[in-house]
Amino acid sequence: MAGEAPFTIPREIVIDGTDLVLGRLASKVAQLLLMGFRVHVVNVEKVVVSGDPTKVILAYKKLFGVKTLHNPYRTGVRRARTPAHIFKDTVYGMLPKHNRRGREAWSRLRAWIGFPEQLRTKPMLPREMLMDAHVSRLGHKYVRLEVIAREMGWRGVVSK
Repeated sequence: MAGEAPFTIPREIVIDGTDLVLGRLASKVAQLLLMGFRVHVVNVEKVVVSGDPTKVILAYKKLFGVKTLHNPYRTGVRRARTPAHIFKDTVYGMLPKHNRRGREAWSRLRAWIGFPEQLRTKPMLPREMLMDAHVSRLGHKYVRLEVIAREMGWRGVVSK
């Protein structure tokens, strides 16, 4: 057919976060969001953070001690404890949040714990496109986001 495009890119993408490094995955997701895609990241609790597990957990717990200058007797910001919110906070830091383009991109992101039924029919992003974010490329220790969230006080679902 003369008028048809040979391939159309879906505007809604599902990414499986199992065994992907948090920072690398977040930067890929931020790029897709800024290009106008609606991105759903599933199995966020299985995303990994590179580094020694005890040091990584202590670094995340250190955020609870941050105070404000306005009232130093209270913590200033409520910190994320669920794996989905920790992931979304990481992506939020990679977006230009002080202009309309960044705020609209942020509104197109969804992070899910597990794999919800309503996303099973949506097109998945191929694993080959995210191989530079895979945990097999790490040469050292890592910890899953689920473990970090549990240490911070999250009492969510148990993954299998």
